[in-house]
Amino acid sequence: MVKFFLLTSALAAGLFSNPVFSDSDGANRSYLANFEQESASQDARQIADWVLDSRDNQNMPFLIIDKKNAKVFVFDPAGQIMGASAVLLGVAVGDDSSKGVGQRKLASIPVAERTTPAGRFVGSLSNNLSGKGVLWIDYDAAISLHRVITSNAKQQRAQRLESSMISDNRISFGCINVPARFYDQLIEQTFQRTNGVIYVLPEVRSIQETFGSYVVNENTLRISSAALAAANVNKPTAHVIKLR
Repeated sequence: MVKFFLLTSALAAGLFSNPVFSDSDGANRSYLANFEQESASQDARQIADWVLDSRDNQNMPFLIIDKKNAKVFVFDPAGQIMGASAVLLGVAVGDDSSKGVGQRKLASIPVAERTTPAGRFVGSLSNNLSGKGVLWIDYDAAISLHRVITSNAKQQRAQRLESSMISDNRISFGCINVPARFYDQLIEQTFQRTNGVIYVLPEVRSIQETFGSYVVNENTLRISSAALAAANVNKPTAHVIKLR
């Protein structure tokens, strides 16, 4: 079985709710991401909490792509996980795309330059040059998230998505491949009427260097709440999400 799950039907049915937590002074706390029972690395959890605490997603749905663990997490704007899946990534280790790589023919790109770039990207659904639907991540570098490509049987991409070996997930020219059903039922549905923010976690640099992020803890939450109040920023009712 391909490694992914979807929570969209449960969410649509209202089976999950985000309880409100208030500090002793009555001020609502910032959001924390809810991964439910899905396993995730410390870096993925830290970035998800930072995204919500800093409002960096600007009320858009967001993805976190954990390259070190070859996994993608999909969140709604409030930080509720909607699904997760194994992914296929660029065969080369690295956090940057080579200059002009998006204008080259695939066959001319050396293996060492077939990287999935790290960083913050605003993505949207569109078609590639073959007319197939993709979620564009970095258009200039020709990096997108799309259904797994199975036209080259020798690459065994579908089988690689099922593998428990992270090294098996490094096969693409840089694009992110996901199971077709995951793309159809979650990616397309989530981004059909909106852009979204994609956070591709680094594998060479630190997450702090890549995103300018910080660790969200009790002190951070209180400081963030006080700073927003001082700036007279209208913020939504904040929730602390408990893992189930």
